[in-house]
Amino acid sequence: MLIFEHSQTNRRNPSQAPLAKTEVKDIPENFRRKKRPLLPEVSEMQAVRHYTKLSQKNFSIDTHFYPLGSCTMKYNPRACNKLAMLPNLLGRHPYAPESTGQGFLACMHELQEILKDVTGMKAVSLTPLAGAQGELAGVAMIRAYHDSRGDKGRTEILVPDAAPAGMQVAFYIATFLIILAGMRWLRRPLSTSAR
Repeated sequence: MLIFEHSQTNRRNPSQAPLAKTEVKDIPENFRRKKRPLLPEVSEMQAVRHYTKLSQKNFSIDTHFYPLGSCTMKYNPRACNKLAMLPNLLGRHPYAPESTGQGFLACMHELQEILKDVTGMKAVSLTPLAGAQGELAGVAMIRAYHDSRGDKGRTEILVPDAAPAGMQVAFYIATFLIILAGMRWLRRPLSTSAR
């Protein structure tokens, strides 16, 4: 339902109204309205309820499971988001000298070591963080691994048809032939120098 459907003539929201009549003499005549703007005439409570109800239709970590393509948010509980918003972590300038950020760097190093232990990998990277950059970094590593072994036979990659476009573009840039829902995307591979 649109908020205009709640509208009733001359219903007002006095708590949001200006305290005194606004002077418009400083606004040139040709810029002044000739008639009132078309706005819904609703009470404050109606407006709050309407927009709260609309906001509840959005996906949120409190009410829904995030769909494919929201990798950066899907598994982040509120506790992690709260920690990431700590002022000394969030407000640290990227060009701040290393001498003032040893605690931050220690946290990042410890996280890398934990991820290495958990995954059994020789090394991990904390950048790029996620999204299309993360997809491209991951698929570029897969391509580099196969290339380092002289394995040129692995040219196709399966992609779910619900995958976001960023994921598909990352695979394309890494010169994989995309198999999407059983259909091939025909294309010319990028040259080695373009990789």
